[in-house]
Parts: sequence; C-alpha cells; structure tokens
Amino acid sequence: MTEIERGLLKTPHGTIHYRAAGSGEPVMLFHINQQSSAMMVELMQALAPDFRVVAMDYPSHGMSDHVAEQPSIGDYADIALQLMDAQGIARAHLIGEAVGSLVATDLAGRHPGRVSRVLLVNCPYLPGVPLNQTAGDVTADHRPTDASGFPLTRTMEFVLDRDPAHSPMHLTQSWMDRINRAQVEAGRDRWQALDALRAYDLAAGLDRLRRPVRVLMGEHFYFLQHRDGMMAHLSPDATLKVVPNGRFCVTWEHAETVAREARDFLREGAG
Repeated sequence: MTEIERGLLKTPHGTIHYRAAGSGEPVMLFHINQQSSAMMVELMQALAPDFRVVAMDYPSHGMSDHVAEQPSIGDYADIALQLMDAQGIARAHLIGEAVGSLVATDLAGRHPGRVSRVLLVNCPYLPGVPLNQTAGDVTADHRPTDASGFPLTRTMEFVLDRDPAHSPMHLTQSWMDRINRAQVEAGRDRWQALDALRAYDLAAGLDRLRRPVRVLMGEHFYFLQHRDGMMAHLSPDATLKVVPNGRFCVTWEHAETVAREARDFLREGAG
C-alpha cells in the first residue's frame, strides 16, 4: 500500500494541512463539505501508482487552522494554487466532489494555464436556482448539535433515517467514524464550506471553464436529474458518466471506479 505523506503549509488563511502520495502527473483533490482529506485516502491509494496526488483540508476543516472569517470558494481555490506552488506543481489535473467540484471549477476557470483537465464529481447544479436559495438542503436536523451548538456524533441508523441523500449507498462504520471525526474537527465552523458553496455562482463558473471536463455523478445522486442543464454550461466536448449504484461520497465508496474513470480521462491528452 502506498504511503500517504502529510504536510503543513502557511497561508493567509492559516496553516493548511494536506495529504500527498504517489508520483507522476500531479492531481489535486478537493473534498466534500464538512469533511476533510481523510475521506480521500482510498482514492489517493487508487491513483498513487499513476499520479502525484495532493489533497488539502479547507480552512477550519480536518487538521487545518480554524479561521473566524467566512472563506469563499475562490479562497479555497487560491489556497490550492499556493499549495501547488509550494509543491513545485506548475500544472495539475483537478478532481473535486460536491463543494470540491466548485473549488475545481473556480480554480480552472480563473487559472486555466495551471490546469490540464478537470473531473467534477457530483456537481450540485440546480437549473435557474442560485445556490444561496438552497438553504434547506443540509440543515441542523441533518447535523445535530448539543445545547451549545457544537456538533454531535451520529450513528449509521440516524443518517439512514434523517439524511440518506448525503451518505454512500452502503454505509460502513469506518465511513461513519471518519464523518463523525470530521464534524468534531470542524466544530462550530463546519458550515463555512456550505456557506461558501451557497455564495458561489456555479452556472457562471461552469461557463468560464475552458479546460477539458468530465462529469461523474452517482446513479442515485439527487442532482443527476439536472444533468442536461449543467452540461449546457460546459463546452460541447465535455462528457458525463454515471457511477452505477453510487449516491453521495462516491470518491470514497467507489474509489476504484472513480480512479479508473480518472485514469482514462486524464490520459486522453497525453502523448
């Protein structure tokens, strides 16, 4: 099994923690809201034989420093660019799921010269509906707290009953443990990435993309029904593939499938 390296990077948004593995063409990975790079370990292991993979924790997430100010998706993308500079990466492929797909979209749209190809996983596009009007998508009912507002851990039964749309198709205790840890690590700042998502103009971001793009969406992901509207914002050569028996967290639950699709797509421009 490939060794996962760990590192820290000082940025204007605090010290950022990241994981890295493998060698070859660089790939930057961007995680889901209220999670961390710990959820990318399986995908990193699957990609490491072919690529140099780097996955950061957003500010206030995982083992990165907490920040009091509200970051934007652009801030997350800027941090990723600083991490690329620190790693000596002139140009990279990007893979992001959910909130991470917005980070990849913004980075590629504003800095196309630093990006080769973009793989968007479970991109949360709604036609004609600004993300800041989707406040009911993830609520306090899905993410319970104690009396002080600090996050409580959840059981698999709780997630299946209250929030199945934001879980894999087949929950395991390993997944649940990592999700609970990520919630506690983020603490009261766990809404920052979701608020950044809601403030981002995703349609405009997709319109700016000029790099080769492939979209992966879980077969049971609730935004799949809007795929035609999303693809209309991308170039005609952009492609979409459905991950069978996938829902949310497909970069974890279907890491081998995502890695296989990534290898095929990222190598299309090689040679």
